[in-house]
Amino acid sequence: MDKPDARHLTIETQNYLRQQAIRLRLRGKRVCDISDYLGVHPNTVCQWWCQYIEAGDVALYQQKRGREFGEGRTLSPSEETTVETAIRGHFPEDYGIESALWTRKAVRALIEQLCQVKMPIRTVGEYLKRWGYSPQKPLQRAYEQDPKAVETWLNETFPAIEQRAAEEGAEIQWGDEAGLRSDEYGGRGYSLIGHTPEIRPSKRKRERVNYIASMSNQGAVRFMLYTCKFTAEVLLQFLKRLVKSHTGKLFWIVDRHPVHREHRVKEWLEKHSEQIEIVELPSYSPELNPVEYLNGSVKQGVHDKPPTRNLNQLKQRVLSQLRKLQKLPARIKSYFQHPSVAYAA
Repeated sequence: MDKPDARHLTIETQNYLRQQAIRLRLRGKRVCDISDYLGVHPNTVCQWWCQYIEAGDVALYQQKRGREFGEGRTLSPSEETTVETAIRGHFPEDYGIESALWTRKAVRALIEQLCQVKMPIRTVGEYLKRWGYSPQKPLQRAYEQDPKAVETWLNETFPAIEQRAAEEGAEIQWGDEAGLRSDEYGGRGYSLIGHTPEIRPSKRKRERVNYIASMSNQGAVRFMLYTCKFTAEVLLQFLKRLVKSHTGKLFWIVDRHPVHREHRVKEWLEKHSEQIEIVELPSYSPELNPVEYLNGSVKQGVHDKPPTRNLNQLKQRVLSQLRKLQKLPARIKSYFQHPSVAYAA
């Protein structure tokens, strides 16, 4: 039977074998006999004995191996803190680094700028991992978005709407419009490296189905399909259905689409102010609308299948996916757990 590798044994077992080997050697036993008796390599016995001769009783115990925590790092603890602080809450362009996001290359440039240290790209990745960073797909925020308007919405506007809804016994819902094309495909497919997968194009003309949806943080979903352009007539048709299916007043939160502010829509809303009131989100802030996550689920469910070949098939898929989500209130509620829309939960 082969001798076991002592490095794979526990510290207690290693200490026992080491002490037995030295005890037997002190009694005059030969190295080869000790090796056979204990089941360790003769070189290991010789090494233990030499350590005992040099260090005495200290050599009876296995010493801690490897480097101490933090030993041998390129950056000092204070330099690590400086770099990590510079990354948090800042963008690379704030330091004159040409990068949209904090990549390993951008962090390496920052380290060289702040600490005058040239670091291998792999080492930069190890530091980022140690600091709790991981590569992630970024959120896209519009350049035109006004951070102050978003802050006002979160801290003042929406809390005031919640208070009014509680006083008037009203319900709050969020609305949005979306569309799906017959030639879209949102998934990924495996293929040989270097050979991008292809989708067989349809010989028919491209079709499009649109829908307008409304949902609450209690899991309720209302929707309406349409194939024409989004106009005031389409919006009013949906609003009439929404009001008819709802008892009590409704606060409907939507984006700043021009149709929402057309004079015909405003006139209708004034006549039905006791039933519904439209509230607009800050400009260029789709991440504040939880319906965006509903739209994502619909598109994923529709486009995971082979591309549709005609308008009826596309309409049926969209309708089926929306009806499916209507029956899953728990899933609708889960959309409100995302940090961007947690304020609405």
